Amino acid sequence: MPKLWTETIDAHRAAVRDAALNAMAALVAERGLVSLTMSQIAERAGVGRATLYKYFPDAQAVLTAWHERQINAHLDQLTAAAQPTQPAVVRLRAALQTFAQIQYHSARHHGSELAALLHRSEHVDRAQQRLREFMQNLIAEAARDGDLRDDVAAEELACYCLHALTAAGAVDSHEAVHRLVAVTLAGLGAQRRP
Repeated sequence: MPKLWTETIDAHRAAVRDAALNAMAALVAERGLVSLTMSQIAERAGVGRATLYKYFPDAQAVLTAWHERQINAHLDQLTAAAQPTQPAVVRLRAALQTFAQIQYHSARHHGSELAALLHRSEHVDRAQQRLREFMQNLIAEAARDGDLRDDVAAEELACYCLHALTAAGAVDSHEAVHRLVAVTLAGLGAQRRP
């Protein structure tokens, strides 16, 4: 098959997939999960039901694929926030701030019903592992630089940060998110040596 043809087919598949994921997200926001059907998703995406079934076996698969896309976008945001030219502690601060903002905004856009359904998936476990490793590496590097405490393992501090900043989903303002990040960073502070 010619290269141009293959690229065109791949682009079409990606467009159909994205349209289905976007349609599903809009329908869930408008109507909730209970009545979501493949027919509704296909109609909103502007594709036939048979075409949609070529990509996804059911509405749950569309929802899971959309959630995986969202999580990957959030992980990309965190990576972008931690600019490699900056010292580790600066990158860590930016990553923690970004993570807290994601938690804050996600809590406002997704109900508890949707969160409970989506966070039982295997892709969430993989993403959480990737997130912990990312934070752990930043913390370990900042500790080696002498900017953070080194009396607690980086793995434990990464868990501390992520659990503490998950609370950003429950606060009522951006200012509260910033305060929560500041308190979390204070817990990571370098030990004073005698």
